[in-house]
Amino acid sequence: MKTILNGKQLSITIDRLCHQLIENHLQFEQTVLIGLQPRGIFLSDRIYNTLRKLLPDAKIQYGKLDITFYRDDFNKGKGLHVPNETSIEFSIENKKVILIDDVLYTGRTIRSALDAMLDFGRPASVELLTLIDRRFSRQLPIQPDYTGRTIDAFISQKVKVLWEERDGKDEVILVD
Repeated sequence: MKTILNGKQLSITIDRLCHQLIENHLQFEQTVLIGLQPRGIFLSDRIYNTLRKLLPDAKIQYGKLDITFYRDDFNKGKGLHVPNETSIEFSIENKKVILIDDVLYTGRTIRSALDAMLDFGRPASVELLTLIDRRFSRQLPIQPDYTGRTIDAFISQKVKVLWEERDGKDEVILVD
């Protein structure tokens, strides 16, 4: 087991990602944040709450998207897929959408999210924010616009993102 980000580094990384978003989207008038269920919402909650502190007067629209039924392995017999809640109380029609997920691995989750997102309108553009980019394991041509940390890992290794709210501490680890 190897620590990629400790709690302090994770906090600094989230702050940096928020400042990058502010640089590109200013007051978020035409921009919406969408966190991907289940694990991406811990990061998206942190991003949203940090942006609200940094921009107290901005009205930032934030939703959570479940992609369970859009997965390409949904009916492949790999166990029961339990859906999570989708909570998007606004249209994304002609909006700039920022999809937020914790780890970008093969790109298949993001492909599913792009399909699921279209049920809420056709966005003007879509950007991807990920905490961890496992860059050499992509199966689809999907790349993040905002990255917390890029790592090179063997296929046999797993990236685990631990969150205070769920796991009792903030940390990103690489497990063999």
